[in-house]
Amino acid sequence: MDILNASTEWANAEVFSSKIVLLLSLLFFLAALGFWQLGKTEMAKAFIWPLLVAGVLMIAVSAGLYFSNKPRTASFETAYKNNPSEFIHSEIARTAQSQNDLAMIVFTVLPIVIMAASLLIIFVSAPLWRAIGITVIALTTCLIFIDSNTSARNANYHQQLLEFKQ
Repeated sequence: MDILNASTEWANAEVFSSKIVLLLSLLFFLAALGFWQLGKTEMAKAFIWPLLVAGVLMIAVSAGLYFSNKPRTASFETAYKNNPSEFIHSEIARTAQSQNDLAMIVFTVLPIVIMAASLLIIFVSAPLWRAIGITVIALTTCLIFIDSNTSARNANYHQQLLEFKQ
């Protein structure tokens, strides 16, 4: 039954992460609103659309986290009661796959995106493209922040599952 508590805690932490991502998306929207209302220069006005797009993308990430993990909290108990060994086996396989996916995305793809956006800022002088580059860096930094915590939480949960299996 201890593994059921660990599973539920993990899913609840993922749901909490979705709320943090939603809060970050609101900050992107507030920044866009601030540039829209107070921006006087061409560079300031160039940030409005990239920040709005980043906010929408963050809402999509938040919704994905929430709607993929909230139902799991209820289904964990049923799945565990039906077949405990199958539940543990499927969770071990899922967390192992998640670790591989997170390692690829968080520590490979997102840093490459940041480097590309940095080059965009350096070599393109148009305000809109610079604003896009800066916004992409801000967005990917937020995603790295969230996903690195998710990766650590997933690794811990995976280890708990392996210990419980033995």
